[in-house]
Amino acid sequence: MHPQFSRQQNTTTITRSPTALRPLALAVHMLAAGIAFVALPSQAQQSEAENGITLDPTSITDTASREDSTVTEDTQSYTSGAARTATPLSMSLRETPQSVSVVTQQRMEDQDMQTILDVVNNTTGVSVNRYETSRAQFNARGFQINALMVDGVPTIWEQPWSSGEIFNSLAMFDRVEVVRGANGLMAGVGDPSASLNMVRKRASSRELKGSVELSAGTWDTYGTLGDVSMALNEAGTVRARLVGEYNEGDSWIDLHANQRETLYGTMDIDLTPDTTLWFGLSRQENKSDSPMWGGLPVWYTDGGRTNWSRSKTTSADWSKWDSTHETYFVNLDHTFANDWQANLSYTRGERNADSYLLYVFTYADRTGSVPMLTSPGSYKTKTVQDDYSLRFNGPLALFGREHELAFGYIYSEQEFDADTRPALTGFEGIPSLDAYKGHFPEPVWGQRITYGYGDVEQKGLYGATRLNLTDDLKVIIGVRDSSYEKTSDDIYSSPSHIDVDHELTPYAGVIYDLTENLSAYASYTEIFLPQSVRDINGKQLDPIVGESYEAGLKAEFFDGRLNASAAIFQIKQDNLGQSTGVLIPGTMGELAYEATEGATSKGFELEISGELAPGWNVAAGYTQFDAEDADGKDVNTLYPTKLLRTFTTYRLPGVLNKLTIGGGVNWQDSIHTYATNPAGNLEKIEQDSYALVNLMARYDISENLSAQLNANNVTDEKYFDIFDAYGAMTYDAPRSFTASAKYRF
Repeated sequence: MHPQFSRQQNTTTITRSPTALRPLALAVHMLAAGIAFVALPSQAQQSEAENGITLDPTSITDTASREDSTVTEDTQSYTSGAARTATPLSMSLRETPQSVSVVTQQRMEDQDMQTILDVVNNTTGVSVNRYETSRAQFNARGFQINALMVDGVPTIWEQPWSSGEIFNSLAMFDRVEVVRGANGLMAGVGDPSASLNMVRKRASSRELKGSVELSAGTWDTYGTLGDVSMALNEAGTVRARLVGEYNEGDSWIDLHANQRETLYGTMDIDLTPDTTLWFGLSRQENKSDSPMWGGLPVWYTDGGRTNWSRSKTTSADWSKWDSTHETYFVNLDHTFANDWQANLSYTRGERNADSYLLYVFTYADRTGSVPMLTSPGSYKTKTVQDDYSLRFNGPLALFGREHELAFGYIYSEQEFDADTRPALTGFEGIPSLDAYKGHFPEPVWGQRITYGYGDVEQKGLYGATRLNLTDDLKVIIGVRDSSYEKTSDDIYSSPSHIDVDHELTPYAGVIYDLTENLSAYASYTEIFLPQSVRDINGKQLDPIVGESYEAGLKAEFFDGRLNASAAIFQIKQDNLGQSTGVLIPGTMGELAYEATEGATSKGFELEISGELAPGWNVAAGYTQFDAEDADGKDVNTLYPTKLLRTFTTYRLPGVLNKLTIGGGVNWQDSIHTYATNPAGNLEKIEQDSYALVNLMARYDISENLSAQLNANNVTDEKYFDIFDAYGAMTYDAPRSFTASAKYRF
């Protein structure tokens, strides 16, 4: 909620719900309900005997065997057998005519990934631009990523109003599927960049199993993670899983500390051999002490460049940014006699954030005679989102061949409310940032008042089919009918209303098997993004339409244990509103916009993931593209246009087979922007290309106990991300180490 950002947000007074049960209590209630459910057999057996009915426990299909090959837990693999993020059809990576990466459970463990931010920093084709300590923008192929998906359902994410989304814990997820390019068939609204789909862990084990992990690392960071699964009845038809995580520690930035608590509970109940009810809840609580709001200045007032220590902060010792994210979900899966499947789901998400922040801006002064400006801010926000989804998919016989058809409906409604506490003091500035240690007087805060609101409603009706035209040729055709309505207002702008009905988004792909292991593919996808700007006549511009063309080769080896791909792509945005600099007649200074052909991104991508040989896993990818506007000028230059992501592990053979070693390199080319220097001129700010080297080693002390060491940025590379306002920059992490021990049972 940088002041610049907050005015761009279409954000009403927060309404408070009654105090909810704490997550542990909710988990206990949930497990108690399951136990009560399975406590019925004594009565059920009597009823069955009276009616001559006998239920054989072994007749209930094991959920684990019924789940498809997308699950990565316990596979020790760096790839997945299938993914469902690009289309509602469950297809292998080779059969999907788009670039798809799967960050598996094993890779998360090997690289000690803890949050979605770690995934984006290590996945082919996607990158991060951090505003400061608590906010960041995810990007792919030259465009922003607008939404995170959970189990295939998009969650709208307003990056400037952070509720801890970039620190979403991975403890509750089996994997993260990343589809690059436009993905309007499943995501609906957004930029033609990528979709990040976090897929929850399931309660699939019939036996008591789990793990406990302890960790400690640089900057006095400590963590613990527990994950327990079990059956709650003898037949194994009722299963439960409980995951708990706790992390705390300082950071490389002075005063800054973080604490994260995560709890996840879920249950699977086989109502019949063909019907499973699964439901659960999660809660994540983030506490951030002395976070930065905005970055460090690039210039001194005399025009010279600054060179800060990576530990430098503009925050204050009273500053904080706390958030909670709670979700409640229920799903019903049913398989019909003809192998058709139905899934009905409902998810409610509640995100809250409360912040007391200090924004420091303009330029630093070496002498202390020209104070940097200060602007304290305090905000309390709440976002409530309800998602409903219905999907059918199954085989379809046509012209002597079997095909697949899927269709469904998604409805989402989100209410966002923001309040602010105006600062009555705290504008006196900071004379010398060089000498500043965070001891800035806490302002006197006014009464909380309404800042703004935003209500969003999305509806999507989609259908897709995979036609097996020949043994080697398959065609995928799909379409989505989307409706989008958003009403918003804030204290800085006029009320806005966007209403888009029945926007059609097509999807088409073709896959041809060249050999037993190699396929060629091509695809065309779209996505749209409503915009609130208006033209000179006061008419709202049509939605931005993004198109993605992609073609390439995909290979699958060793029965799917290794996947490789090579792709070329072109992404285009149409109807992109650009300012004319002319005021709309009769408005309070509102500028008119006109639709342009927008920006185009062209490039190529290479990726390999999986098992090269027994005990040798690899995930590596290279992306390169050019992003230009309609006039041929580079756009979004804060996003790297060349990215290399690599990581590999090898379990040593023979007598050393208890030791696994690994490492990788993440490299990106230079990024830049232009900002106004103290002389009033535009000056280029550039971060040169850099490479980060990461290493790991794990030793199996026994069959159940292992110890692991991770070292990140081992060459201690100093680098920063850029924030446009006043040429601010944020330094990223120096060299760090984490040691952990894990016990499995």
